[in-house]
Amino acid sequence: MKRLLTSLCLVVGVLTAFAQTPYKLPPKEVVNIVDAAPTPFAAMSPRNDALMLVEYLSQPPIAMVAQPFLRIGGLRIDPALNARQRLTRYTGISIKKISGASSVRIELSADAKIGMPVWSYDGKKIAFANDVGDGVELWVADAATGKAHAVGTVRINDVLGASFEWLKDNTSLLVRTIPQGRGKAPEAPKVPIGPIIEETYGKVSKTATFQDLLKTPYDEQLFAYYSLSQLAVVNSQTGDVKNIGKPAMILSANFSPDEQYLLVTRLNTPFSYRVPYFNFAQTTEVWDAKGSVVKMIVDLLVQDEIPTQGVRTGPRAIRWQALQNAKLVWVEALDGGDPMKKVPNRDKIMSLVAPFNGSPVESMKLQHRYQGFEWTAKKDEVLVHEFDRDRRWRTTSFVNLAKPETKKVIFDLSVNDAYNDPGNPIYETRIDGESVLLQDGDWIYLRGRGASEQGDRPFIDKMNLKSLKKERLYRSDDKSVEQFIAFAGNSRTQAVTRYESKTEVPNYYVLDLSSKKRKAITDLKDPAPQLTGMRKELVKYNRSDGVALSGTLYLPPNYKEGTRLPLLIWAYPLEYSDAGTAGQVRGSPNSFTFFRGPSPLFFVTQGYAVLMDATMPVVGDPETMNNTFVEQIVGAAKAAIDKLDGMGVIDRKRVLVSGHSYGAFMTANLLAHSDLFAAGIARSGAYNRTLTPFGFQTERRSFWEAPDTYMKVSPFTYANKINEPLLMIHGEADNNSGTFPIQSERLYQAMKGNGGTARLVILPFESHGYSGRESVLHVLAEMLEWADKYVKNKVVVGDK
Repeated sequence: MKRLLTSLCLVVGVLTAFAQTPYKLPPKEVVNIVDAAPTPFAAMSPRNDALMLVEYLSQPPIAMVAQPFLRIGGLRIDPALNARQRLTRYTGISIKKISGASSVRIELSADAKIGMPVWSYDGKKIAFANDVGDGVELWVADAATGKAHAVGTVRINDVLGASFEWLKDNTSLLVRTIPQGRGKAPEAPKVPIGPIIEETYGKVSKTATFQDLLKTPYDEQLFAYYSLSQLAVVNSQTGDVKNIGKPAMILSANFSPDEQYLLVTRLNTPFSYRVPYFNFAQTTEVWDAKGSVVKMIVDLLVQDEIPTQGVRTGPRAIRWQALQNAKLVWVEALDGGDPMKKVPNRDKIMSLVAPFNGSPVESMKLQHRYQGFEWTAKKDEVLVHEFDRDRRWRTTSFVNLAKPETKKVIFDLSVNDAYNDPGNPIYETRIDGESVLLQDGDWIYLRGRGASEQGDRPFIDKMNLKSLKKERLYRSDDKSVEQFIAFAGNSRTQAVTRYESKTEVPNYYVLDLSSKKRKAITDLKDPAPQLTGMRKELVKYNRSDGVALSGTLYLPPNYKEGTRLPLLIWAYPLEYSDAGTAGQVRGSPNSFTFFRGPSPLFFVTQGYAVLMDATMPVVGDPETMNNTFVEQIVGAAKAAIDKLDGMGVIDRKRVLVSGHSYGAFMTANLLAHSDLFAAGIARSGAYNRTLTPFGFQTERRSFWEAPDTYMKVSPFTYANKINEPLLMIHGEADNNSGTFPIQSERLYQAMKGNGGTARLVILPFESHGYSGRESVLHVLAEMLEWADKYVKNKVVVGDK
C-alpha cells in the first residue's frame, strides 16, 4: 500500500507539472505600461489634406481571442461573423485637417466593433466594417461632419480578402456580400463516412509545412460555405444593391479603370489537403459589368508542384494597366517556374486589350524573375523590378511597354544593400481611383529610410527618369528620425512628416522643406513617460571573421556608470551573400521606444541591460550558407558579449539569450553549441528541421539534399548538450509555417529525457504571435521570473 501511495503521489506530481494554471501577472509597473493606451494608427487622405487617426486596444481580452474559429484551408474563420478571425479591436476614429482645424470625431456607438477604415478617393468619406450579432455590416462616414451610418442591410464577407473597395464616383463600392438564401452552415457528421486517404503516384510536390489545412470532407463543405460571396455594387447613400454575376468563391475582383469590365479570380473544386486556399484550383476571368464572362485568362489546377522558391507556370500577377481604359498585363515564366534552370530569360510580359477577343501580345522578355510594376503618370511608361535569385540582386528598369527597346536600368544593387537603397517611389491616388507615381514632367519622387553607419536618416529625393539626375529635398538630422508621409496638398515645398526622437513620442507635422520649420498636426502623448529617461545607444563591434555587427543597447533610466548589469540579448538571424552588406547598420538609436506586447524591452524596467536586435548574420553562398550557421551565430554572440563586457556595463556570467520564431531556433542552438549564456528563452520556435524537410527560412535544399546540415542546425539533435535552463513558450494555435507547437513539445521532452532544465508554456488560443492581454502579461511574467531565477540571481562561483 505504501508503494502504491508513493506511485500515486509521483503520478499526481507529474500531472501537476503539466496542469493548466491561472494566468500570471508581471510586476505592476509592467502591467501599467502594457495597459497604457497606444498611439493611434494614422492614414493620410488621398487628397493629402487630412490625417485619419484610428484608436485601438493595445491588447484585446483573451475572451476575444478565444472566440470559436475554424482552422480550414489555411484560414481562421469566425463562423458567427462569416469573417476572418478578429485579433485587433479598433475603438475610435478621428479626422485631423493638416490646416490646423479642430479634429472631427466619427460618431460610433459605444459597443462598435469596427475594422480598419478606408478613405474614398476624394477624401470626403471613409468606409469600414462593423461586426454585429448576425454578421458584418458595411458603414460609411462623412469625414467633414463625423456622421456615420450603416449602408443598407448588406452583410459583407472578408473570408478570402478585402470585402469592399471604393468606385470612382466616390459614392458606390464594389462589395463581396453574403449571398441571399444561402441557408444554414453544414452540420458536422455524427458518424464518419470512412477513413481519410491520401495518395501520391510519382509527381514531385515539395510543399512547405503549412498549417490550418483542410483535413476532411466536412472541412471542404465548411470552406465552400463560408468563402462563397456575391459581388455587388452598393450605393453608400441609398443602400441600393446591384448584384454582379452569380455567387462564387471570389479570391479577388476589381474593376477596369473605365469600370466596364471586372477582373475576377475565383476558386474551384477539387480542393487540396496539402496547400492553403491561395494555391487551390482557380480561374481568372474578365467579366462585363453585369457579370457575364467575356474572356477566360487562365484556368489552374491545384498548385502543389511549384518548384522550391519558384513560381507557377501560365499567366500570373494579372492586373489592369494604369491609365488605360481596359488593358490587362501579366507575366509568364519562360523557365517552367524553376529557378534552377539555366535560361537566357526568366519571364515575359504579356498584354491583352478590350474587348478581349484577340490573342495576348508579348511586350518584352525579362532576364530575371519579375518582381513588380510601378506605373508612372504617363501612359505605357513603367518601372519594372526584377530579382536575380543567384546573386540576391534587384534590378529596376524604366521602360515604355509600347516601345520595349526604350528599356533603361535605373537601379541595380543587392537586395541587402541598405546603404545604397534608392528608396521607394512616392505615389498619388487620383480622384477617380487611379494610383500612379507622383510625377512632374520627367521627375518622380523617392522616399527611403536612409540607412547609414550612424543609423537610419530618412530622406526625400527627386529623380529625373530620362537623365537619372537626382536632387535631395530633405534628409532627417542625426538626432531624430523624421519620415516622409506625403506632400501637403498639392505642394512640393511642404510635406507631412512623422517626427520622433529618443525622448519625443512620434507626432505628425507639416514640414517646410526649405526652412525646416514644423507646424504640429497632432499632439500624441508618451504612453510610458516613466521610461523616457532610459538610455539608448547604437553599439558596433566585429565578429572574429571581420564581419561588422551592431545592436541597440538599452540601460535603465537610473543606470550608474560602472555598474555591471545582467544582460538580455534579443536577436533574429538574417542571411547575406557578402560581409559588406551583412555589416550595415539598420534601424536608429534616435527613434522613440515603444513598449508593446511581450517586448523584451520590459527587462529594462527590472534592472537588466538589453541588447536589442543584435545582428546575427549568416553570410555566404545562398546554396550552402547554413553549413556554417552554428559557427556564425556563436561567433556573433561571443562578439556581442565581449563588446559589452569591455564597456563595463554587463556581468558576462549573467547573460540571457532570447528570440521569437527563427530567433527561438537561434536561441536553442546557442545553448546547445556554446557556454556563453546563463539561460535562454525561446518563443514559438522550430527545433527539429527534419519536420520542415523542404526548406526553412531561405534554405534552398531539402533534407535529402543536405541531411548533415539539417541535423547539425537542429537543436533537437543536441538536446543532450543543452545544459543551461531553457524556457519555451508557444501558442497553442500557432499558424506559422513550420513552427507547429509540437516543435516545442518535443524539444521539452528531449531535454527532460536527458536531465536538462526546461519549462514549457503553451498559451491557449494564441497563434504565432501573442494577442490576448492575459497571454501577453503571462508571457512577460514567465520571462522575468525565469531570468531572475537563472540569470540575475544566479549563484556564480567567486561571488561574494
